[in-house]
Amino acid sequence: MAVTESAVAPVGSESEGARAGHEDERASARREYEGARSAHEGILRRQAARESAARTYARALPIVPVRARGLTIEGADGRRYLDCLSGAGTLALGHNHPVVLEAIRKVLDSGAPLHVLDLATPVKDAFTTELFRTLPPGLADRARVQFCGPAGTDAVEAAFKLVRAATGRTGMLAFTGAYHGMTAGALEASGGAGDVRVARLPYPQDYRCPFGIGGEHGAELAARWTESVLDDAKSGVPSPAGMILEPVQGEGGVIPAPDEWLRRMREITAARSIPLIADEVQTGVGRTGRFWAVEHSGVVPDVMVLSKAIGGSLPLAVVVYRDDLDVWQPGAHAGTFRGNQLAMAAGAATLAYVRQNGLAERAATLGARMLAHLHRLTEEFACVGDVRGRGLMIGIEMVNPEATRPPGATGPHPPAPSIATAVQRECLRRGLIVELGGRHAGVVRLLPPLTLTDEQADAVLDRLTDAIASVAAAAARGPEAVRHEAAVNPGRPPGG
Repeated sequence: MAVTESAVAPVGSESEGARAGHEDERASARREYEGARSAHEGILRRQAARESAARTYARALPIVPVRARGLTIEGADGRRYLDCLSGAGTLALGHNHPVVLEAIRKVLDSGAPLHVLDLATPVKDAFTTELFRTLPPGLADRARVQFCGPAGTDAVEAAFKLVRAATGRTGMLAFTGAYHGMTAGALEASGGAGDVRVARLPYPQDYRCPFGIGGEHGAELAARWTESVLDDAKSGVPSPAGMILEPVQGEGGVIPAPDEWLRRMREITAARSIPLIADEVQTGVGRTGRFWAVEHSGVVPDVMVLSKAIGGSLPLAVVVYRDDLDVWQPGAHAGTFRGNQLAMAAGAATLAYVRQNGLAERAATLGARMLAHLHRLTEEFACVGDVRGRGLMIGIEMVNPEATRPPGATGPHPPAPSIATAVQRECLRRGLIVELGGRHAGVVRLLPPLTLTDEQADAVLDRLTDAIASVAAAAARGPEAVRHEAAVNPGRPPGG
């Protein structure tokens, strides 16, 4: 068959028809993008107009997620992001992991009831069995579990009620920098409390040690302070109902408790018959490199408060405690949605997957590699004050090296929340979602899923390092340059 001249385009050029087709495709793509962008912005506008002023993440992360898988989120505008917020640590396996989806579908397809209050079901039995299989041995052998309302803060409230009922005492011991939730009792025990009815104790840390020395000696002084408060008849602190602590403070700035100090807290409380409550809401299910963060120190608490990852991305919260504390009367603590069957199915699947696939050990190995990379940033950028964490719970504290300090002042530079905010914004522009925390919201936090691959970790580190370099360059030009960057680039990521 002969080929006509009109059917062949000259080498290196396009026929008019091909050019027109490509222009139509580009125009169609533009219209699709503009439509998606319009829908995206419309949803954000309506959210701002309708929702409470208390909303938080939505302010710093102006995205509209519509699809997600593993580490990746796709927004309504078609942009893709690497999610190192993971539902504030809820998504141990990332978004929509196949084992989680399969567990949920199995319950839905079975015709099982979705709402059962606290009745026994095969789904609940399977979840409880898997949960007990993961607990520290010294607790699992004699544990009881209380299913609470769907949030971790309710489990904290339940833990307080439990130890008060068991001891007949009312006071609580908590620590500086703590975060235990947003309900009244949990807030009282948190670092930002306004109306304090608990005794506050120093939480040891190296970078901003409350005693100005850090290390083992600083932790020892913190332990001695606790002993003094409890044993001094004139300390003003009566014998408490319990002590609550986080093995790694998350919202407080990603501060791991020294193992020896945590063992001292166990010794101090045990010697005085004070129940020790470990808040593992964010640190649990392999996040820190052990299945439960208390296992790093070998400590077995009397009570563990669990939520977030134990529901496999769905709402679930429990208190696990020693059987001799189980003095509650029926109905002493309850909650309409404490029997969330879908969350229990998703949670059991998540717990089993993390355990069977060694994801806690994987978090320890990969977290150490990421921390080693990030530690080098403290030498490269003056605004990176400290890098710390455990497993895949990582924090980078941003500081202001140019701040004026009193004559003779030593120690770390002042925290720089504006620089941390700028880093979060620059990360978002590069398609990376990170969290902020710390005493002054000056700590950039990473909580990636435990399924993070080596290649994904490299991509996260590359984008984060690039964002910090960009902000550091602006910070070197002065605070006005950082504010100018914020005004010019309010969080929209570049490119497609």
